[in-house]
Amino acid sequence: MWLGAWAWHDVTARLRSAGHDVHPLTLTGLADRAHTGGPHTDLDTHATDVVALIETEELSDVVLVGHSHGGSVVALAADRIPDRLRRVVYVEGGPLPNGTRQLDTLDAQSQDRIREQVGDGWLVPPREWDADQDPVLLRGLDAPTLAMLARRCTGHPFGSVSQPLKVSGAAAAVPRTLVACTFTADQVREMIAQGHPFFGGVAGADILGLPTGHWPMFSEPDRLADLLAEID
Repeated sequence: MWLGAWAWHDVTARLRSAGHDVHPLTLTGLADRAHTGGPHTDLDTHATDVVALIETEELSDVVLVGHSHGGSVVALAADRIPDRLRRVVYVEGGPLPNGTRQLDTLDAQSQDRIREQVGDGWLVPPREWDADQDPVLLRGLDAPTLAMLARRCTGHPFGSVSQPLKVSGAAAAVPRTLVACTFTADQVREMIAQGHPFFGGVAGADILGLPTGHWPMFSEPDRLADLLAEID
């Protein structure tokens, strides 16, 4: 949420220097594509963005990576083109359970606050980047990075977080990996066993630990790139 392809600059550069073909993607309504979105922009739109890139570039044997809420985006995209994928990698959060919205992960008060912020518009305003208020998720981000995030983030299409994820199961056989940062790998395994909705869609996935905050593409870009490069 709130980011674009620009957020992956350092990770992309390191992967390309190692010989990988990398295609970071800005979703409709965000960052350099903010002008392309509108009230119609939803989770289907964002999944279509991913599918369109892969099909237009005629890519195959793809390792498809999604971060946080992007997990649901890539899960829906994978459901549409499983034959083009080698693996789906979820960084800091997997796809939500089928029929669940991103909004459903919040308490009722938080949901109401977001709806109030959106009002008659279609964008969820950017989050606050205050490490004092959120030291766990913002771990590893220094003051210049936090200032840059506050400056460059854009609103996120409300339809993307208010539309339920609905997949057919067509990508069930595609191997999956979860990169866990704010939780340890063992904690994630326990949460999966308990049926926690954050990780309900990654049961049976390979789980890799990268101890840092919620945005490893900024806090640990080299380590994240190296980890992705090693995934088979």
